[in-house]
Amino acid sequence: MYTHILLPTDGSDLSKAAIRHGIALAKATGAKVTALVVSTPLHSLVVDPHAATKALEQYKMLVADQTAKYLDHVKDDAERAGVACVTVCVEHDKPYEAIVETARDKNCDLVLMASHGLRGVSAILGSETLKVLTHSTVPILVYR
Repeated sequence: MYTHILLPTDGSDLSKAAIRHGIALAKATGAKVTALVVSTPLHSLVVDPHAATKALEQYKMLVADQTAKYLDHVKDDAERAGVACVTVCVEHDKPYEAIVETARDKNCDLVLMASHGLRGVSAILGSETLKVLTHSTVPILVYR
């Protein structure tokens, strides 16, 4: 059935539930999983280059810390279930494109993701899940 499942996460409660479901599905089908966090680059409008550099460094440290926590949780859950897991962090302006590209590049045969996440303004403009559904050639399982 499935051999490689991509599990994008943003750390939200619904995303965590989707991850648990994805790991259970992987265990049942003998698949491996790739956990993915997509971070959005900081586009600073600060005029002072020194201030922009400092803000960028702080942002990158915060993102790295949060990303590590999200991915460590997925990896720990997968290990407890006996499921092989690789973790990936990608920085991209458009998270849906990073998810679609990662699924393709990692030869995933399923993307399992939450129906919505924590994306602020993009929730108004359209969910990342909807965009993945629209652009992916890999099957998508949406967890609600």
